[in-house]
Parts: sequence; C-alpha cells; structure tokens
Amino acid sequence: MKKNVGSADRIIRFIIGLAIIVWGIIAQSWWGLIGIVPILTASINWCPLYLPFGISTCKTKEQK
Repeated sequence: MKKNVGSADRIIRFIIGLAIIVWGIIAQSWWGLIGIVPILTASINWCPLYLPFGISTCKTKEQK
C-alpha cells in the first residue's frame, strides 16, 4: 500500500474520529462506532476512497 494520507490530513481524521466516538458515547448510540474508520485510516496513512480519484495529501520527494 502506497501512503496517500499526509500529516495534516492524519491529524484532522484523528480529531474527527475521536469527536464521533465521543458523540456516540454521549448520545448512547452505536453510530459512534463510525469514528473508528477515520482513526484507522489515519493510523495506517492510507485511505481507500482516495484511490479511484488519484488523491494524495502525502508530500512526495522530488526525484532528480
């Protein structure tokens, strides 16, 4: 797997994931489990939804 999630994107995904989980706990709803998805994609630096669109927020090193 080629990394396609950059550092800023990782931080945002992690914060959003935590917020969804906390909301699920407060609301006593199983929908809070959806917060696991952004946390998982942030932890492995790879998002499957970026593949079909060719998106990458990872900085790449220039080859000379």
